[in-house]
Amino acid sequence: MTERDEGSGRPLLVVGHGTRDADGVADFGRFLRRLRGRMPVPVAGGFIELSPPPLTEAVSGLYADGHRRVAAVPLVLVAAGHGKGDIPGAMARELARHPGLSYRYGRPLGPHPTLLDLLQERMESVLDGTRPDRDTAVLLVGRGSTDPDANAEIHKVARLFWEGRGAGGPEQGHGLACVEPAFVSLARPSVPEGLERLRRLGARRVVVLPYFLFRGLLPDRVAQQARDYAASHPELDVRCAEVIGDCDGLADVVAERYEEALAGDIRMNCDTCVYRIAMPGFEHRVGAPQAPHDHPDDPAGPHTHGHGHVHRQ
Repeated sequence: MTERDEGSGRPLLVVGHGTRDADGVADFGRFLRRLRGRMPVPVAGGFIELSPPPLTEAVSGLYADGHRRVAAVPLVLVAAGHGKGDIPGAMARELARHPGLSYRYGRPLGPHPTLLDLLQERMESVLDGTRPDRDTAVLLVGRGSTDPDANAEIHKVARLFWEGRGAGGPEQGHGLACVEPAFVSLARPSVPEGLERLRRLGARRVVVLPYFLFRGLLPDRVAQQARDYAASHPELDVRCAEVIGDCDGLADVVAERYEEALAGDIRMNCDTCVYRIAMPGFEHRVGAPQAPHDHPDDPAGPHTHGHGHVHRQ
């Protein structure tokens, strides 16, 4: 163990899900370089599945440099199965592979006021300088999950985004007509369903706001579905914003989650977690064992989707 492992010198390990999209992988790499340029500690990162670099490569690099204590921050917006089970499962495998290794686990990135500000910037960028009004609505599109707690988080973000930006706000006196949530996979309402709801509510202009960190197949699908809907409803002005992307604001949030992990100030919401609480329709998940994903560049065995909920220190 080295002095660098003690206190605030503990390395930052950024853990991503992975994507088959080359642009998304490139975004992840650029973001790691941004973090390395501003963090006072070593920074490494990897994916738990789908694409290189694999998590085990990042951990092995830190371990080879003499680090035995790391702070792992999940690069996810919502604490769905990846944040609750897959990443802790993958880290458990790394502990077995690297004797003496330990880690503190950070919480997911959102919702966070900085992320809401970044979403506003992405919205404003497609409005071409015009202010949102009572004819303008936002469709906030999340990934979608089989975890009801994760889906509820998207609804929460939509409401938080509308507060202060909605019509009749105390400071502006006008603003967005409404902000509605939708999902691109695994949950409803879908993107077309969300757009149809906003059209029926009277919106004349809709900003589709992808709640994603980086580019990838699912954000591309969101944009395509928005274009398809707009083509069949020419009376509705549909504009699709960019993802949050590699930026200093996102790096600020990751740095904050890193500091929380070091201080032990982890305020993760477990009140409605399906791995702890018998939610209607999800009773079979309570106490389910966790297993890491099978990464193509990792010699581990096949992955099964039985996830637990473990907090590692």
